Amino acid sequence: MSQTVVLKVGMSCQGCVGAVNRVLGKMEGVESFDIDIKEQKVTVKGNVEPEAVFQTVSKTGKKTSFWEAPAPAPAPTPTPALAEPETKPVEEKPTETPAEPEPKPAEEKPAVTVAPA
Repeated sequence: MSQTVVLKVGMSCQGCVGAVNRVLGKMEGVESFDIDIKEQKVTVKGNVEPEAVFQTVSKTGKKTSFWEAPAPAPAPTPTPALAEPETKPVEEKPTETPAEPEPKPAEEKPAVTVAPA
């Protein structure tokens, strides 16, 4: 049975891509694969088990995980025509009195020293 396995693989250079390319090229049951270094995504098609593909790619030493499929958007829930909008009680916050500004220090006049004659 042919299926597609998508993995997220931490690849930072063409050497990384080459390592993944090598192990997938030798893997039994692989019909085709695509390595996208920018997306860090490896797509494998063929008569393969997802866990086997995962283990094979993991052997390269690259951080490997199954690609998370985006969660499907939740279906909008129909709202009854006469439903009252839900209102939450407003919490009353105690009013804070603003702190009084600190008084500015009186301007100091430069001290005049008189030198003895």
